Amino acid sequence: MATEIYRDAWGIPHLRAGSAAELAHAQGLVTARDRAWQLEIERHRAQGTSASCLGASALPWDRFARRARLDDTARRCFADLERRDPETAAWLRAYVDGVNGGLAAGADAAPEFVRTSLTPGPWHPWTPLGVWLATHILFAGFPAKLWREQVAAHLGGDAIGLFATDGPGTSGSNGWLVSGARTVTGQAVIAGDPHRWIEDPGVYQQIHLSCPEFDVVGLAVPGVPGIAHFGHTGTVAWAITNAMADYQDLYRERLRRTGAGVEALGPDGVWRRAARHTEVVEVAGEEPVEVEVIETDRGPVVIGGPEGLDGDPFDPADPSDAPVAISLRHPPRVTGDLGFGALLPLLRARRVADVDRAFDRWAEPVNVVQAADTEGGVLHRVAGRVPLRAEANRLRLVPAWEPGHEWHGWQEAPRAGLTDDGVAVMANQRGPAEPLGVEFAPPHRHDRIAALLADKERWSAADMPAIHTDTHLASASPLLDHLRALDALTPEASALRDRLLAWNRRMDAGSADAALYSAVRGAVVRQLAAHPAFAALATPPAYPEVFQPWLALLPRVGFALEHLLRAEELYGIDRPSAVRAAVEEVAARPPAGVWGDTHRLAPWRALEPEAPYDEPGLSGDHDCVLCTSGVPGLTDRAARGPVARYVWDLARREDSRWVVPLGASGVPGSPHHRDQLPLWLAGDLVPVVTDWTLLKKETDV
Repeated sequence: MATEIYRDAWGIPHLRAGSAAELAHAQGLVTARDRAWQLEIERHRAQGTSASCLGASALPWDRFARRARLDDTARRCFADLERRDPETAAWLRAYVDGVNGGLAAGADAAPEFVRTSLTPGPWHPWTPLGVWLATHILFAGFPAKLWREQVAAHLGGDAIGLFATDGPGTSGSNGWLVSGARTVTGQAVIAGDPHRWIEDPGVYQQIHLSCPEFDVVGLAVPGVPGIAHFGHTGTVAWAITNAMADYQDLYRERLRRTGAGVEALGPDGVWRRAARHTEVVEVAGEEPVEVEVIETDRGPVVIGGPEGLDGDPFDPADPSDAPVAISLRHPPRVTGDLGFGALLPLLRARRVADVDRAFDRWAEPVNVVQAADTEGGVLHRVAGRVPLRAEANRLRLVPAWEPGHEWHGWQEAPRAGLTDDGVAVMANQRGPAEPLGVEFAPPHRHDRIAALLADKERWSAADMPAIHTDTHLASASPLLDHLRALDALTPEASALRDRLLAWNRRMDAGSADAALYSAVRGAVVRQLAAHPAFAALATPPAYPEVFQPWLALLPRVGFALEHLLRAEELYGIDRPSAVRAAVEEVAARPPAGVWGDTHRLAPWRALEPEAPYDEPGLSGDHDCVLCTSGVPGLTDRAARGPVARYVWDLARREDSRWVVPLGASGVPGSPHHRDQLPLWLAGDLVPVVTDWTLLKKETDV
């Protein structure tokens, strides 16, 4: 049969082809036409060449990508895939051929190429793997180990737990499964929303893929074939959340230069040759920059080198001398497997057992999977590779020259069932993945979703947006408790305190009380962060810029505020005085408007538009089910939030719903570039269309 491209009323592509390979080609083609600029940027990020078109601001990422050897790892994983799974490798090639076939037309429609005088570069068979790596290499937040090292060094090991929370750079999600026993149809419903940096174009692509083998709707990652994270085949549906597992290790390395290159000291006391070469990074408008790439037996060196950060070479005669060099060890670099062998089996899945077997092949990121089928089957498990190693590896940096920090196989993936009331909820809290992680999200989103589901006996797919958009902020309690205990305030501060104590704790965009609460919270965060007890953490070490979000004190205090306010003792800090000063500060200069005046959408764009958008105000907050995150104490602008919402109905797939923050098209000015934004803001969803007669045929490929 001919390959056909259809569109629904929202510009979402619906593709039909005669085989899985032909369908992959069509998916690559339509993605390139819709998202050419996005694909160009993702290709450059995967290769570590983004500074060549974006300038010096992109250089920190390129340095990291080169030193972490992302492109080389992608090549290695594709070569391994060709040996182990030639069908999936051929399927990937078909997708890449489609991308290359559509880039010219996509670039002609995208104004960014004209502004930058760029011509899109070719994709290689391993480029989708590189895109996946670049998207997820920081997903698990291994730089948090750098922060813990700082905290332990300056405040002691017991202080690490005070700052343990779902904080800077962490990606999360809400997900819940309601079994057929709790729905109006007798069939399960799966719903949720992934939380990531909100980007323009969006990080997920709504798509419908159909061929004789399968017919699947879901959310694809632009640049990667198939539907990995959220899909519905008609008889089975699945969704994921971040398991918050720890599967990446950082090693302190002792390196020295020799006449032959660089050597690293191993755990057996033997110096061994490290791989070393130099790469050149092109920088638009500036001179090229050389990057030294070093890889030890542990992994690529991502921080420092033989001279550390200060240029002081290592002295092998001085055992105490250890300049900073830090290597990264993570599963795909070790195994040569990125888990792409799961993608085709997911598309072909008919039952929960098929989804389960497919996720046995998953590698990273490590996720919690929920699935249900039309026969009543349900699945709640962790998927991905987590190494078996010493507990110290999971917490902080470990010395590469000492034994006991090697990997010894893989953790068994935990499994869980539904609760007694027939539901399963995951919101990055401690759950089935607890044995695999160190830091998890506070339980507020999980507990709120579970409580909302318990309020009603029977649920339908149409009921789920009310949960998606819930704005109750349970994490406000510690600060409000401190406010309640204050006395001898000025009349203005006393009135502010009383108003906040009467507040309904909902972070609604139109709420003046929510704006007041946020102002007081931000002032408390700044008071605590400025205290001399934390002075040593105020200036982070001179690590590469890409790691700085994990090392900045103010965000760490902001996201850990609950712990810091509830701790029995906090290094002599007078917290009542800090809260008093904050409420007096806000009472003297209260915000004039409502929460949505400052809590506004702030999407990331590789290139800012010539005419900036007037981005809307948002409801929600970091610990609300409607998770729209600013940085308390720093900014209310929301750069992170729900990058999609979905409701998968197992009774009738056409009763399923979905939405993304902006639209299906990545082309500014397209009618489908931002047409879903009003729905996303209101908590409404777009119908999932599966009837081909209701679609508009665009073309035959």
